Amino acid sequence: MPSPLDQGRYQVRLEWGSAGRDRLAPAEVTVVVDVLADADSAADRVAEAATAAGSFVLRGGLRNASAIAEAVLAEQHRRAERTSIAVIACGATDADSARFAVEDLLGAGAVIDALAGRGIDHTSPEAAAACAAFRGLRPAVRHLLTASATGQVWLEAGRRDEVLAAASVDAESPAQ
Repeated sequence: MPSPLDQGRYQVRLEWGSAGRDRLAPAEVTVVVDVLADADSAADRVAEAATAAGSFVLRGGLRNASAIAEAVLAEQHRRAERTSIAVIACGATDADSARFAVEDLLGAGAVIDALAGRGIDHTSPEAAAACAAFRGLRPAVRHLLTASATGQVWLEAGRRDEVLAAASVDAESPAQ
């Protein structure tokens, strides 16, 4: 039986981490967002589970939001039908827990905004809120990533350039 938590009545859905992906109704496309990811990240586990479930998996975020939206649109055209999309913000994981990561909220919002710009805009309230957060905070994305908890950890580790690169919206263009 469908659950109110599965967001199944919406084309574009948003959840957090592996448990969130499991809560959502099955989706034909899954966009995994982990803006400041390290090796062996939660994004790898989410992507593997989504692939095993038969979803077309893409890695998205701030740098490639428009490219991801173009790829999703191409997949929808290939399928010749409305395609369900799960956007999974990974959050930050520690040894035994997960926590909210503003960079992933903004990255998910950027992807959802880019989808909306291409007419894929039947979004769940959760997805709409992430999109609105990105739209409202876009001018401050660079600052927010460097000031965020994860950004601060990376800055202390000497990874400032990586954080600034991750904050570059649409630095990776869609294929022409």
